[in-house]
Amino acid sequence: MKKIIYPTPEEIIECNILVLNILKVKKADKHGVLNYGKIVETIEGCKNLQGNIYDKAVFLLKCLVQKHPFASGNRRTAFVVIKNFLRINNAMFKIKDDPKYAKVLIGIRENFYSDLEIGGWIKNGKIREFKR
Repeated sequence: MKKIIYPTPEEIIECNILVLNILKVKKADKHGVLNYGKIVETIEGCKNLQGNIYDKAVFLLKCLVQKHPFASGNRRTAFVVIKNFLRINNAMFKIKDDPKYAKVLIGIRENFYSDLEIGGWIKNGKIREFKR
């Protein structure tokens, strides 16, 4: 079994800085770590999770979105982090770079999707539309 490479807290923070510099959505977007412990907790939880690489990617995505460790760009950061996590571990990532993914991430924040649906989205690039 190949060893899984996990992001470090510093790499996740770096992603947040880069995302806010490249994908600035709001004028108020500003980098800031609100809770470093939540980032560490997310990585440790991911490492301890039983399951495959996609189960771990779902966990990582949901935690970074829902725990809100940054002042801005939590969903964008989570998206980039899991894309990189899967790429580094030679796993498929089928979500196209499309602004429509932002609505899915809102659905993830609000627990609209099951873990199975999120995993399918990552692997296949398709998921049902988010509706409030």
